Amino acid sequence: MCIRGRSGSRRAESGAQRTIRGMFADAGVRGWLHVADLHRPAACVTIDPDEPVPIGSVYKAPLMVAFCRLAEAGEIDPCRRVTLGPADRLPGPTGISILRDPVTVSLRDLVVLMMTVSDNTAANAVLRLVGTAAVDEVCRALGMADTRVHGGVATTFAQLVAETGTDSLSDAMERMSDNDTTVPAVVYNPLSKASASPADMARLLRAIWTGRAASPESCAFMREVMGRQAWSHRLGSGFPYDDVRVSGKTGTFGSMRHEAGVIELPDGSAYTAVVFTQAARADSKLPRADAVIGAAARTAVEELRGMEGT
Repeated sequence: MCIRGRSGSRRAESGAQRTIRGMFADAGVRGWLHVADLHRPAACVTIDPDEPVPIGSVYKAPLMVAFCRLAEAGEIDPCRRVTLGPADRLPGPTGISILRDPVTVSLRDLVVLMMTVSDNTAANAVLRLVGTAAVDEVCRALGMADTRVHGGVATTFAQLVAETGTDSLSDAMERMSDNDTTVPAVVYNPLSKASASPADMARLLRAIWTGRAASPESCAFMREVMGRQAWSHRLGSGFPYDDVRVSGKTGTFGSMRHEAGVIELPDGSAYTAVVFTQAARADSKLPRADAVIGAAARTAVEELRGMEGT
């Protein structure tokens, strides 16, 4: 049974859904959620799961799947050496984005960088070689009707400058982080940004973990890479135990903070967990907005585990 919650129809919500909505409110965020048993997707807890929103760097997950499929088909060489110089840099706080000199690395290792430390420059290089059409094809094949990557982070950055009416990306970012400034609504319009619904991302995760997204070898590679993500302040914060494996991909876009991942418990059970949020405040550091992602996912997982015994 899927416990679904939608805005405007809250009277039939479960206790877990009401609790999660309360968590979101206390953290000062609007939340979207889809948490499901990995092997029994009908067993799920959701809040507005089919509503697409801008997803920031979460788009790198379907891009990774497209890369793996093209590599399997022999259309790209994962060992191909790619040199990225200063002119190829995209703004970002990690990886090649913060380096100053030319870097030569394999295409496969660029995928590792874009997933483990969310390297924007690495992701842009991968997307240029893979192409948006290949990513769109992955989404169609996996039933992700509400997912679009457009041009990834490069297109998003260019649009932000135009949509905020500023002269540079730094000015656009400054405007988005100013609590005393009204950000144009178009900035958060999912139709013009890399976007997806929580339900779509849950489908993608399930396909990767059950070996349907690509070959068994490729799916194993993707699971390993997602398990090495450097960040534990969102989804991982709800499961701070050595014997619980949390694999995921974070995404940040203005006041939006997300993570899509899989929780694997020591008893062998596993759950896809997708939590998207948008904060009421524009501050770049909102620890409670990060932590509620893990807390909400844990509440949903506990609800599903309780249902298993009934």
